Amino acid sequence: MVENTLEEKKILTIILTEGPYRSQYVEIAHNIAESAINMGYIVNLFLYMDATHIPKTNQNPNSFPNVGERLKHLIKKGANVRACVRCATARGHACDNTSYLNGVLITSVYDIPEWVRKSNKVITLSG
Repeated sequence: MVENTLEEKKILTIILTEGPYRSQYVEIAHNIAESAINMGYIVNLFLYMDATHIPKTNQNPNSFPNVGERLKHLIKKGANVRACVRCATARGHACDNTSYLNGVLITSVYDIPEWVRKSNKVITLSG
């Protein structure tokens, strides 16, 4: 891992709109985020639209990798993860974080412009 001070660390923001178990976008986002963290980046991951299903607790897929477990791993490594409150509510996820993994903040879509402004790189994965 590359050691940087906070002033030197570059920031990568990933905006993800695709839900889990539908396409490879979630896996691609996880792989990019993990590589960036390993390279010393600060990683922000904003979950929008169907991507707000990703941090749902108690997922138990039989034929697919568990995206919730992979997201937990990224959070433990320091990734900042936020989910759009309107998108989460529309998809039946409680806004009190009880249905989401620890470490995922349910916030406003208006966080995106601030993250983008502060980022060195921004990637959007959308279907």
